[in-house]
Amino acid sequence: MRTFEEARDLILASVAPLGRERVPVTSASGRVLSEDLRAPRDMPQWDNSAMDGYAVRSADCGAPVTLKLTGYQAAGDAVSPKVTRGCAVRIMTGSPVPEGCDAVVPLEETEAGVGVVTILSPVKPRAHIRFRGEDVKAGDIVIPAGTPLRPPEISMLASFGSAFVPVYRKARVAVLSTGDELVELGETLSPGKIINSNTVSLAAAIEEAGAVPVLLGIAVDDKEILREKLREGLAADALITSAGVSAGDRDFVREVLAELSVRQVFWGVDIKPGRPTAFGVKEGKPVFSLPGNPVSSLVTFEVFVRPALRKMMGHPDPLKPTVKATLAEPIRKKAGKVHFFRVRIAVKDGEYVAWTSGDQNTGILRTMVLADGIAVLPADKTVFEAGEKVDVCLLYQSATPK
Repeated sequence: MRTFEEARDLILASVAPLGRERVPVTSASGRVLSEDLRAPRDMPQWDNSAMDGYAVRSADCGAPVTLKLTGYQAAGDAVSPKVTRGCAVRIMTGSPVPEGCDAVVPLEETEAGVGVVTILSPVKPRAHIRFRGEDVKAGDIVIPAGTPLRPPEISMLASFGSAFVPVYRKARVAVLSTGDELVELGETLSPGKIINSNTVSLAAAIEEAGAVPVLLGIAVDDKEILREKLREGLAADALITSAGVSAGDRDFVREVLAELSVRQVFWGVDIKPGRPTAFGVKEGKPVFSLPGNPVSSLVTFEVFVRPALRKMMGHPDPLKPTVKATLAEPIRKKAGKVHFFRVRIAVKDGEYVAWTSGDQNTGILRTMVLADGIAVLPADKTVFEAGEKVDVCLLYQSATPK
């Protein structure tokens, strides 16, 4: 029986980033860059105006002064009129600054006349000019490999004309639910049957992690059928099975996986929920055997499967954020196991506050629906008083309570 920390460390040590591919920059958001991006040129490529206004010589503008207008410089114009002594050129934001110009005066700091412009206050050299290379120099590493691509990185890539981007490949994750009691969505729910909700919820969790679910449906409690389904699942980058890993007479998953040469790394973890969780590897591909209980399945996905998938897709920090939260109510648990309590989160006076989202029985799915995070309660402690701080893994970006 492994501890929580041992189990997660073993899983993460067993996986590595997948291969690389090039994707359109328009489809790269959320992916992880697999190569350093070096600037192919300076940014900006030329000195340009930061404001709509007038390109001037600062030496001409030591006091309120009227200058002759000798040209107009729009964004996109290739040829710039020269700025000479006593003159100014009308200029637009982003336009190359004309030869002879060493400052730009914003429009609102001037008064325009017919063929002239009055500069109302002294002008400092270099004012309101964006100089060549002040953002990025040619050859600079502007986005290092391993960076998750957000809108700012996408903007940088597009600014350099990168139509295609090298990224780590998305993991294809096969999902198989097992059990004679399961029926698919839309089928008649006869006595003793339950809907195969785990496949649907795990597929959603896989997509939320950035991977691609491959749904294998249901394998009834028959070894030959199970063997064929598992063999199909092992063709993916990772395989998740749901149920069939306990000690029941018809729990065949571990046995059949062993027959298919999946090396068992561990079976059983000192946690609640999720004690019968198992993990194996075949030819570098991870195989996760999760409990069939919907709450246990989702919790073990969050703490074990998701970090592994994120590492496989190149994420440098595959774990979801963990924060210190102050308990708003006391919590009691049994000793000997790490307990994962479903909690709600709020931010009060700049600090996280947590309280349970309801009944922690693993059969109560509603408390998972209401949860903003999972409180990770150490194995050796049984009482956690109100006001005490605990570690909480945030399930979602927002910490606002529902």
